[in-house]
Amino acid sequence: MISSSHEAMHGIFTHNAAAVGHAFRVLALPFPDPVAVEQISVDLTDTAPVERRADTILRVTTAVDEFLLIVEAQSSSDNSRVAAWSYYVTFLHNKYRLPVVLVVVCHDKETATWASKPLTLTYRGWTCFTLLPIVLGPHNVPAITDPADVLADLPLAALSAITHAREPEIGAILESIIIAFRRHGLDGETAFYAELIEQGISHTDAAQLWRDKMETDLSFFRSESAQRLRAQGREEGLEEGVGLGVGLGVARSVLTVLTGRGIELSAAQRELLAGTTDLDQLNAWLLQAVTATRAGELFD
Repeated sequence: MISSSHEAMHGIFTHNAAAVGHAFRVLALPFPDPVAVEQISVDLTDTAPVERRADTILRVTTAVDEFLLIVEAQSSSDNSRVAAWSYYVTFLHNKYRLPVVLVVVCHDKETATWASKPLTLTYRGWTCFTLLPIVLGPHNVPAITDPADVLADLPLAALSAITHAREPEIGAILESIIIAFRRHGLDGETAFYAELIEQGISHTDAAQLWRDKMETDLSFFRSESAQRLRAQGREEGLEEGVGLGVGLGVARSVLTVLTGRGIELSAAQRELLAGTTDLDQLNAWLLQAVTATRAGELFD
């Protein structure tokens, strides 16, 4: 059964494609920045009557190659996961003929230490398979305690809260997020990440601290308008919601690529990009952004 923390990890990585690049930079990994991220089916069931589902599987396109990224949330050490994760990696490699990278997001240092070691399948001392995941946890995800840093990088702030949920600094992290949200005000992004944080830390003592802060400092998140927005989203259906989230992620990727290449957008161009929901158009812009020399090549 999928837990709230698993749903939160899924939301962070699928809502904003840039979150994948954040994970790489946090760990100083030599991976190219993604220019496109596509969610693919998490159903890994083969002909055998055993259901196998990963938390999140993404197809990541960079300027030079492609690979698959499996994102798994783990709240405690569990050696039975080695067999499941090994199956995920080999199944996806055989099916898509692409490199496969496993990311495990841990909620405490003990679990992160366990997951960071080579995970092996052995028989009488003979190692048959070795799996080395990329691990995100309180040991390498920074504690975001500056409201300005929160607003600059909402996906990383959410990851910071979730991975430090059992650490002493969680109070300062949540306080900085509350202050940042108060300064920014209520919109779709802050409401989205507020919900993700609540899901991601729901299994820890920090959950009540977060709820108390939300009630006292951010009462507008519990307001009639906020409830109406969430109800509207539920009525529109999961499929449309996922589509809108993917579209927003691609639009942000277009902006990230252009900004990284030193190409500035006018106010009108930014408004056009933000208001476009056609995924075919957004993906076309993303491909053009990799080689464009000026914004007009995309929007004129």
